[in-house]
Amino acid sequence: MPSALPKIDLHVHLDCSLSYAVVHRLRPDIGFERYRQSFVAPPKCTDLRDYLTRALEGIELMQTAEALRLVTLDLFEQLRADNVLYAEIRFAPLEHLRAGLVPEQVVQTVADAVLEGKARTGILAGLILSTLRHYTEAQSLETARLAERFAGTAVVGFDIAGDEAGYPVDNHIAAFRHAHAKGIPCTAHAGEALGADSVWETLRHFAPRRIGHGVRCTEDPALVDYLKKHRIHLEVCPTSNVQTNVYPTMAEHRVDDLYRAGLPLSINTDARTISDATLNGEYEALRNVFGWDDRHFLRCNLEAVEHAFAPEALKAGLRQRLRQAFEHPVPVRR
Repeated sequence: MPSALPKIDLHVHLDCSLSYAVVHRLRPDIGFERYRQSFVAPPKCTDLRDYLTRALEGIELMQTAEALRLVTLDLFEQLRADNVLYAEIRFAPLEHLRAGLVPEQVVQTVADAVLEGKARTGILAGLILSTLRHYTEAQSLETARLAERFAGTAVVGFDIAGDEAGYPVDNHIAAFRHAHAKGIPCTAHAGEALGADSVWETLRHFAPRRIGHGVRCTEDPALVDYLKKHRIHLEVCPTSNVQTNVYPTMAEHRVDDLYRAGLPLSINTDARTISDATLNGEYEALRNVFGWDDRHFLRCNLEAVEHAFAPEALKAGLRQRLRQAFEHPVPVRR
């Protein structure tokens, strides 16, 4: 059963993963129906831009140090329910300054909460700081410099997210150059709202080790070959891709084709609340639709570990725990 399997989640957005419990704690006037309407997207959105509107209220709630702490700890509880061993949690620090926090306070607060979450649950995790597509060059550089400043804490990498179709790469080239110059591992959203050309552009200008989503690489066989040859890891989020209309249905998702082509990829949740998604649910869907079994999930999790922004000693421990659990499963008692 998926719930019994240990897992890695490399692509999960903090501000898109607020459970009803933490939302109601922060805003007791928000009832369950209002929560579902405002925070959870329908099974099919118009596009990525429509999907992202469901993040706005969550971000609005996350404007104080205590709110940031509570939301982070809440996510750790969700990860525990999914039997996650290691996660890389991403968020855009500059989105949390509306009540007077400064960027350094925001990052420090979430980094401290990650350590608290680890102590409470035993789950290992790193933070990825995200710039957003609509940001100015100065904002992107500021975010990259925050990743530099907090390197060696819970912060492990740098990312770009947001409306891929609405904004070009120009404002963010300097930020990625800075991140590379300072040795900060990079990932980048691409190949979600736009096709293969967007992935090529992202690779050319940002040179990330990983691509968030990237599934539309299948529109260009040469790109698929390039990603495979250069071991560029795809952080695949199946339910999210169906919701944002990348694919009409799960059965038409190309994740199985990408797996069979030998690309390094992992299965992730993306926005747990907006997509109403868990890793248990993602695994179950892949079992039902594509006939995946434990061999598929072990390979994807080992690929996630290989491409995680984590020290080798931590990776070695994760590999050992994954292989032990998958190759010597404990029988389920009935």
